[in-house]
Amino acid sequence: MSIQYKKILVTCALPYANGSIHIGHLLEQIQADIWVRYNRMIGNKVWFICADDAHGTAVMLQAKKRNISPEMLITNVLNEHKLDFFKFNISHDNYYTTHSIENRTLINEVYDILKNSGYIKERVIFQLYDMKKNMFLPDRFVQGVCSLCQAKNQYGDHCEVCGGTYSAMDLINPVSVLSYTKPIARKSLHLFFDLPYFTNMLKKWILSGVLQNNIIKKTQEWFKYGLKKWDISRDSPYFGFKIPNYVDKYFYVWLDASIGYMSIFKNLCKKKIDLCFNEFWKKDSTCELHQFIGKDIIYFHTLFWPAILEGLNLRKPTKIFVHGHVTINGDKLSKSKHTFMKASDWLQNYDSDSLRYYYACKLSSNANDIEVNIMQLVQKINSDIVNKVVNLAVRNSSFIHKKFYGKLSNVLDDLTLYNQFLNESKNIECFFDNREYSLAMKKIMELTDIANKYINDKKPWTLDQKNNDKLHSICSMGINLFKIIVTWLSPVMPELAKRVEYFLNKKLIWKELSSPLLNHNINYVRVLYERIN
Repeated sequence: MSIQYKKILVTCALPYANGSIHIGHLLEQIQADIWVRYNRMIGNKVWFICADDAHGTAVMLQAKKRNISPEMLITNVLNEHKLDFFKFNISHDNYYTTHSIENRTLINEVYDILKNSGYIKERVIFQLYDMKKNMFLPDRFVQGVCSLCQAKNQYGDHCEVCGGTYSAMDLINPVSVLSYTKPIARKSLHLFFDLPYFTNMLKKWILSGVLQNNIIKKTQEWFKYGLKKWDISRDSPYFGFKIPNYVDKYFYVWLDASIGYMSIFKNLCKKKIDLCFNEFWKKDSTCELHQFIGKDIIYFHTLFWPAILEGLNLRKPTKIFVHGHVTINGDKLSKSKHTFMKASDWLQNYDSDSLRYYYACKLSSNANDIEVNIMQLVQKINSDIVNKVVNLAVRNSSFIHKKFYGKLSNVLDDLTLYNQFLNESKNIECFFDNREYSLAMKKIMELTDIANKYINDKKPWTLDQKNNDKLHSICSMGINLFKIIVTWLSPVMPELAKRVEYFLNKKLIWKELSSPLLNHNINYVRVLYERIN
């Protein structure tokens, strides 16, 4: 019976186009990329997409600060983001922007469908108005105290501390960030998506296996107070797409960012003739949709987004994977608070594989925060990768080249041990599949210790000329165990994998784990990984 491989679409949350990629963004991108690379290696068809979230007040403010147009800002930032992700080996099939023809066209179509279906309602509401600047204040132009958790200096749409969403009118002691004066309340006509209509569907959907258990509990908390209609419009000034048939009204950034997941894929379909948009997004699709997000945007992805898809009669995500924040000295990384390390800063001191491996050692299927500790990272890389993994290759290849002209033996010394490694591969596959990367790394290092112990016990350096065949098979065994170990590590450390492929003179292919390298020429070992000082 032939194996049925999956067709999978993978997305990450869209980074804002108002600044540089930092190591907090990289946590999510690396988590997703490891999962994508693993699934590709086992034969699944995977398309990995993402984009810059190019609209909203944050972008408008940053453009104003740099004295350039928002369009110029988002173009410059998009190029910078693409380069950063490329340098960290994030294997996107399409990295795009929400400020696109595809997204403009699609959001207008979505709006028409939702409006004609009765899911969008008009309502006159009070909005904060800056008397000094004579303008309504978009969410990011207002700061105050969160009405839910009392955190200070929060913006007018959602709280970065508790993750709650609210209207800017709900802020305690609001202040305009433009004039630093207290705004007044004025009436304005707004458009609302009827989120409460989808309450019963959402209650069932979140229990369908799409979310982690702790995220289900978090999502259920919002039902206790009753879901509220979602304001999908913003007043001018605003950078985004205008709402048809309204004057100075724009689609809220979170609406066109959500639709962006579809428009990014639509753009990819234009480039790949074998891809069909409807095959992935139709209601009864057999393709899978997996989304990686941070715990601060659960509300948008577990309530708004699936409700919109239901209203459009389209498929909903197969799985939503929620991760925690990255912290340094216990503080959450934040661009607005200038407590972050840029991706480019990291690469001035360390390589990309070091952060990828460190994160893999910390990541699990829960949404716990991850603390970046540089001393711990240095110790982890030097101990695990240099002293254990790379050393296994170096100590065995030296004999292969000195004694056997770089050719491996045609037999392995210990088939029982080799099969033990192959059997453990099933556990490692399960860990990768369930995003339990820390357990996968722990198991891989345990097996690396076993491989090194095997060499230590056999003491190949003590064998004399009469035991050349034994020496040959022992060292060839060591090299083959090394091959298995680095194949397991390759979704996590793609740069190391490339160097190892040159050394082994062989591609690392997951399906070929059970096929040892016998009577095979290997190259001289170059520096596979340098110790971090």
